[in-house]
Amino acid sequence: MSKTIFITGASRGFGRLWAEAFLNRGDKVIATARNTQSLNDLKEKYGDAILTLQLDVNSREQSFEAVNKAKEHFGQIDVVINNAGYGLFGTIEETSEEDARQQIETNVFGLLWVTQAVLPIMRAQGHGHIIQVSSVLGITTLPNLGIYNASKFAVEGLSETLATEVKDFGINITLVEPNGFATEWAGASAKQSENIPAYDKVRAAFNEGMSDTDIFGIPEATTPAILKLVDAQTPPLRLFLGKVALPWAKQTYEQRINEWEQWNDVATAAHGK
Repeated sequence: MSKTIFITGASRGFGRLWAEAFLNRGDKVIATARNTQSLNDLKEKYGDAILTLQLDVNSREQSFEAVNKAKEHFGQIDVVINNAGYGLFGTIEETSEEDARQQIETNVFGLLWVTQAVLPIMRAQGHGHIIQVSSVLGITTLPNLGIYNASKFAVEGLSETLATEVKDFGINITLVEPNGFATEWAGASAKQSENIPAYDKVRAAFNEGMSDTDIFGIPEATTPAILKLVDAQTPPLRLFLGKVALPWAKQTYEQRINEWEQWNDVATAAHGK
């Protein structure tokens, strides 16, 4: 059975790939982007199966308008994929107020506005699936991406909470957590803070780690996983994409648990009774 799928950030990267995969198999797609001209070829190829809408997710008003237009056009929204977002490179000290606020506005509040807009529709339908594109950097962290890490940690907490709030309405929530992929995320889509020389060593180590091309997956290879996720009757709350994410997460949690246990006597005494 075909589905109606609303995707933000559909002009490039994962959003574009997944939108075309859904259309190719017969789903209906609402593809949103700040500039919809890049979606004209999909409109020409798939016709009435795709609705393209201009959307800046930073605007709560635009987000609600786009979701309502999608509902009016297709009659329902089965799946939302909150994919819009970008990377901000720079250490914590280097990050300007403007860049930090803009990163959180897009990666966190943009996702929140679209989520809030679609929830009444899905509650009325009695079903729905909201897929939040997070990152393995919502589980663990890398230096030189501090505000991006923070944005994805926020998405994780928001979405895990949401899952407990809407489960009785027939609405599923999934956090998709890719490791690095060879998209434009670190290229044309990214922003870079102004460098402070004191952090040159941190930056050099980061760049050296990013030079290992084996850690970056092939974006097109994610498509079968996303199709399977959308079709799942009982989708998971979390889904890694790529082979690097799970071993890295395991290592991170082992380190956390060991440290918590080492300090557990202090923690227990702080309870006071």
